[in-house]
Amino acid sequence: MMQPTMQWSDVASLALPAAGRRIAYGARDLQFGELRLPTHGDAPLPVVLLIHGGCWLSDFGYRHATNLAAALVGEGYAVWTPEYRRVGDPGGGWPGTFTDVAAASDSLRDLAQDYPLDLQRVVAVGHSAGGQLALWLAAREALPKDSEIRGEEPLPLAGVVSLAGITDMAAYSVGEPGSCNSAVEPLLGGSPDAVPRRYAETSPLSLLPRSAPQWLVQGARDSIVPPAFAARYVQVATAAGIQAQLVAVPQSGHFELVVPGSPAWPAVRDSVAAAFRTASAR
Repeated sequence: MMQPTMQWSDVASLALPAAGRRIAYGARDLQFGELRLPTHGDAPLPVVLLIHGGCWLSDFGYRHATNLAAALVGEGYAVWTPEYRRVGDPGGGWPGTFTDVAAASDSLRDLAQDYPLDLQRVVAVGHSAGGQLALWLAAREALPKDSEIRGEEPLPLAGVVSLAGITDMAAYSVGEPGSCNSAVEPLLGGSPDAVPRRYAETSPLSLLPRSAPQWLVQGARDSIVPPAFAARYVQVATAAGIQAQLVAVPQSGHFELVVPGSPAWPAVRDSVAAAFRTASAR
């Protein structure tokens, strides 16, 4: 008999690790992150920029991703897990959600002044809505200079690991109801017809980030972000000459990807390791 996949309630009920170093990257209440450093490894340390998911909604904060953060620290990486304003928070949605995540990424330059971080080896790892944001971070340097969300000097990424990431904002917004689909229009402030530039500037499939190799880890039984999104993205990206790889996890759904010790953990761990190996070889 096929085992049921994990649900949000399973993730929410997990005991959480001790908090990391809480550091502000901006002046607003939700502009902070937690930095975790490994007890082993040579300095400067490779850095995982871990972007949590949760439909871009204020209901879901960063804490559910801290078990994944702690597990990645155990693999020898420094892990920076930012919080950011989301739909339902003052200033969340467009453009605040994106400018916060961009600022959190760029703040690694400041953190590297005080901690032994290797800015040449920064890999963004994001789950679900966070996967969309991680892929977007790798592409934002190519946004027009007048974009509201680009930022002045985007930090280059050495790789991206998208965990069930949302890769096509327009297509996802009109998908099957009952998931994160209904959050896309509140996030971007309108439909694809009403604000087409916002969709073009945030959809990984439209942007196709070229500067960072990408691993798209996808549960085959994911009912929240259908596997077809990752498969289509990898197909288009590789046809365009971009280094992108689909990592399918046959028995996993959506939430196993953020739970260390789940059947999906080896695929997540190995994809992150592959991203850093590739970064070191470049």
